[in-house]
Amino acid sequence: MCSTMKLLRVLVLIALPLYCFAGSGCRLIEEVVNKTIDSQVSTNEYQVFLKPFSDNPVTDAAIAQLKECFLSQSEETLSKVGEMMVTMATFTELSDHWTGMSRL
Repeated sequence: MCSTMKLLRVLVLIALPLYCFAGSGCRLIEEVVNKTIDSQVSTNEYQVFLKPFSDNPVTDAAIAQLKECFLSQSEETLSKVGEMMVTMATFTELSDHWTGMSRL
């Protein structure tokens, strides 16, 4: 069951960029990342925010578990995750530019 929850977490994070039409300038993905790493956002608030992306109780539980994982991290770790997301988005945007490909 634990591997199923991990898979669902990954799928939720992979599916979110599909709702965006611009590279790293996607407001939705930025909001999701910010709410994920913000220790002031409760698990309940996080679930309410992501409810449009959840269609069943299993996904709801995966979203809650994902947030709980981040709530148990130090502020330093959360800050580094934020930096990593910026780096990844910037790299992807540059990579798309170099290859002439655009993101959905």
